[in-house]
Amino acid sequence: MSTLTVIIVIVFCIGYFCIAIESVTKINKAAIALLMFVATWTLFMFDPGSYVSEAVGSNIASAVSQVIEHHLGSTATTLFFLMGAMTIVELVDQNGGFNFVRDTLQTKSKRALLWRIAFMTFILSAILDNLTTSIVMIMILRKLVSDKKDRLIYAALVVIAANSGGAFSPIGDVTTIMLWNKGVITAAGVISEIFIPSLVSMLVPAYILSLSLKGNLEFAEDTAVIEESDGLSAAQRKIIFFLGVGGLIFVPIFKTITHLPPFVGILLVLGVLWTTTEIFYTSIHQESEDTADNRNTQKRVSKMLSRIDMDTILFFLGILMAVACLETIGVLTMLGQGLDVVFEGNHYLVTGIIGVLSSIVDNVPLVAGCMGMYPVAPAGDMAIDGIFWQLLAYCAGVGGSMLIIGSAAGVVVMGLEKITFGWYMKKITWIAFAGYLAGILIYWLQKTFLF
Repeated sequence: MSTLTVIIVIVFCIGYFCIAIESVTKINKAAIALLMFVATWTLFMFDPGSYVSEAVGSNIASAVSQVIEHHLGSTATTLFFLMGAMTIVELVDQNGGFNFVRDTLQTKSKRALLWRIAFMTFILSAILDNLTTSIVMIMILRKLVSDKKDRLIYAALVVIAANSGGAFSPIGDVTTIMLWNKGVITAAGVISEIFIPSLVSMLVPAYILSLSLKGNLEFAEDTAVIEESDGLSAAQRKIIFFLGVGGLIFVPIFKTITHLPPFVGILLVLGVLWTTTEIFYTSIHQESEDTADNRNTQKRVSKMLSRIDMDTILFFLGILMAVACLETIGVLTMLGQGLDVVFEGNHYLVTGIIGVLSSIVDNVPLVAGCMGMYPVAPAGDMAIDGIFWQLLAYCAGVGGSMLIIGSAAGVVVMGLEKITFGWYMKKITWIAFAGYLAGILIYWLQKTFLF
């Protein structure tokens, strides 16, 4: 390994460490990720010829540009998918599309509520994404559960169920989106073979947590939500909901039919939904221009695009492009070969450890690194929908539940409910770990005796 390669790796590790301690430094991880991106590729340019064989003589700039544009194109497919999906979910939410969730969850029994939360979160996170689902569920829980101690248990279950539900869906988690975009897993493959392990990884913790809940809930008199009228009829709201959620479900089908990248399907759904809402809001222009028109403007797609979480988008851009630099200089290939030697090709151990690591550090760069470490093989564990890639989708998603900081869902719930790192680690970590191991065991049994 050359001196320049070592320096690039050190810069990446320093940046990674700063991202991991974001809560201490108070520096946004997106800023660090962008600096990592620029720093690694700038160092790369000190001797591009040692990494890119075509980069000789007058062709250096051209060859390096081709390499960067190749990686940028691959990264952009994930970013455009996320931007489209985030806008669609925001549009559905702003137009009251998730009110039915609140109505479905209402019950007096604490244990009945726990199971309803578990299954509703699990299902919604597969259709939407685990981060959005967690926010929706916590907001609803605040209206249904007044006791703080009980609500912490429900909130912890939301984190576990959201991560488990996102793991078996090609659109349920950023890591599965990345793997699906890369083409190492298919929608049909990951749903059919990871669904049961993901379900078990939710059921085991839910059962354990249910043992600590007894009795009935006390409802406040004002749990009903007073909605601001924006001129849309109930039928129009339902149309927006079904176009949005139904469109997200349709994206994998669209990819199967057309063989176009997933982001094309998500942009199709966004375009249809955008056109529909424009028609709806244009038709109710007769209301007072000072009140209704202002509310309508706030709920139009053009306004919601300005509220997209650009921090998240820029973080993914920076980290994925920094990892792409490590892939280009050959570090990830060496690391992958080293892991195979240490664990003697046991992909259950390799992915299992990656899952545990994903609860400590961000799973996005971990998965991005794995995609760079291992080439897709025509057959075996490393083939498309092979054991390694499916287990990676499961472990990276479900493993993040073991610590409250291990997933985007956990971090947002931690902020909303003021859950401490210590409380979660003491009360929930071992429960999430039990579900994690149970899911891996179920997957092994499936592969050994069924598939």
